[in-house]
Amino acid sequence: MNERVFFAGMAGQMGALDAYRSADLEARVCRYLPELMAGLQAVYPEAPAVAARVAEVIGRSLAERPQDLQALDLKRIHTPDWFQEPQMHGYIAYTDRFAGTLKGVGQHIGYLKELGIRYLHLMPLLLPREGENDGGYAVADYRQVRPDLGTMDDLEALCAQLRREGISLCLDLVLNHVAREHPWALAARQGDPKYRGYFYIYPDRTLPDAFERTLPEVFPDFAPGNFTWDDEVQGWVWTTFNSWQWDVNWSNPEVFLEYLELILWLANKGVEVFRLDAIAFTWKRLGTNCQNQPEVHALTQALRAAVRIGAPAVAFKAEAIVAPENLIAYLGTGTHYGKVSDLAYHNTLMVQIWSSLASRDTRLFTQALQRFPQKPPSTAWATYLRCHDDIGWAISDIDAAAVGLSGPAHRHFLSEFYRGDFPGSFARGMHFQANPTTGDRRTSGSTASLAGLETALESGHPRQISLALERILLAHAVFIGYGEGIPLIYMGDELGLLNDYGYVHEPAHKDDNRWLHRPKMDWAKAEKRHQQGTVEHRIFHGIKELLEARARIPQMHAAFPTQALWQPNPHLLLLKREHPQGRLVQVYNFSEQDQPFPFEALRQEGIVQPFDLITQTPAPAYLEPYARLWLTQHPV
Repeated sequence: MNERVFFAGMAGQMGALDAYRSADLEARVCRYLPELMAGLQAVYPEAPAVAARVAEVIGRSLAERPQDLQALDLKRIHTPDWFQEPQMHGYIAYTDRFAGTLKGVGQHIGYLKELGIRYLHLMPLLLPREGENDGGYAVADYRQVRPDLGTMDDLEALCAQLRREGISLCLDLVLNHVAREHPWALAARQGDPKYRGYFYIYPDRTLPDAFERTLPEVFPDFAPGNFTWDDEVQGWVWTTFNSWQWDVNWSNPEVFLEYLELILWLANKGVEVFRLDAIAFTWKRLGTNCQNQPEVHALTQALRAAVRIGAPAVAFKAEAIVAPENLIAYLGTGTHYGKVSDLAYHNTLMVQIWSSLASRDTRLFTQALQRFPQKPPSTAWATYLRCHDDIGWAISDIDAAAVGLSGPAHRHFLSEFYRGDFPGSFARGMHFQANPTTGDRRTSGSTASLAGLETALESGHPRQISLALERILLAHAVFIGYGEGIPLIYMGDELGLLNDYGYVHEPAHKDDNRWLHRPKMDWAKAEKRHQQGTVEHRIFHGIKELLEARARIPQMHAAFPTQALWQPNPHLLLLKREHPQGRLVQVYNFSEQDQPFPFEALRQEGIVQPFDLITQTPAPAYLEPYARLWLTQHPV
């Protein structure tokens, strides 16, 4: 399909266009149609016919796109690095647990701005199924909001309010599955052949058993297997995550068109970033683990290209918690380089921060980062310390062996340490799930409790409390200062909220200990951020200081890569960022002990008069416990 035909298909849905808008849209079609067609052709034999329908979907959406969002589109076209800028700081929260309702979130925008937030990810808020719903990821209707949170009008109003304050809203869009109660699944259960084709439904166990030979189990404890018999459809339905979450069939182009229309519809409500949930699972291939298949990236490229034409202000974030060698493909490799998701989670960085805090040794951290693939310069990582999910101890056996460790043994150590079972551990957490094949166990727990604050407060020992606070701030400094993306603060971490053991008293939560680290926001504690000497004041202002420093440092722009440096002290982590305005070297002490300042390592990088950009003072003569420094050469 050529640009003229595609544009005509769009324009046919839009009515009369003025000359300027016509030229703008034609330019977008010219830029992104080749990427759209390449993605579609890699997946669908009938790609030209699908593209014609894509044009119609985009045209209908553009005809309804509000003027202020069209203005934002134009601004983003001219500032495509908007999400890479040093002042882009994120915050993750559940709407109800943060502020009760969407209107309540609007009442706390001042709090977010005080911290320096420019990006707000509200956890699943679209209508889920009743009862068990995987924390909201079993969506029953993408076009409705959970009634207790508000309405779609409330969501649109909140997006507008945030936009006026310079904050972009990120929303979850589950790509791999819908709830059994979703209209598509309801129609399939009623026998509609069109909607049966939206899912993987098998009359007997022949194909499911063949697939199961190579499929892992996501939740082996409470959702074993990947297929569920359904009496209404008289077949085995593919259900990767839970029996009531039906995997959708992306090999059917109707599914692609449905999701494109949903994305553009929500974008017209003001959503600026879509977290593409469970993206790694969206293509199935017999004889594989049905994750990270090449078609996933072709589909994402096609979706992104279509959305770049219809809503250029929008960015995609891939929720792909996979091995580094697979993760980089979600930002683009080969023919997809820089053409798929704009953002992806840097899971390795998160895991290695916790690993080094437990071991007080950074050699594995340095090794893992040195072997980590470099991203396309037009993309960014979402860097983080904690989120709503458990921690999977994704320690590479190759990296572990390179520094003299056993991968399985180190993973076992970490799961024991962060449960609090390892001798001398400062942590309080819980095991979440276990892999019966490998023996690996994941971990639940809040940042503060895993970092030792809960244990320290119980002891009442001032030094232990101080060390726990410094540990929390060190960990935040590493992912905030990493510099290749948007740092995401998880709700309550800025105040040191501890594990919430009350989750066991809620019937919908009691069997899922991830609710241990999903506490309700404590606004009484938040007020203590203004009281010097309190835990809340120390953490909040410590993190705020880091974010303010990051915002004023040009070296933090996400287009520039970060390199881990080898140096002889195993307690120190050194990260280097090259930039036209000067080299930046970050120094972190992962131990409770004072450490010699690494003058020689800095001299090798051309920094002989180190100046700390966090405190804006010359570097100290030695490193205190959990010290964190962002150093440049001090101008003479």
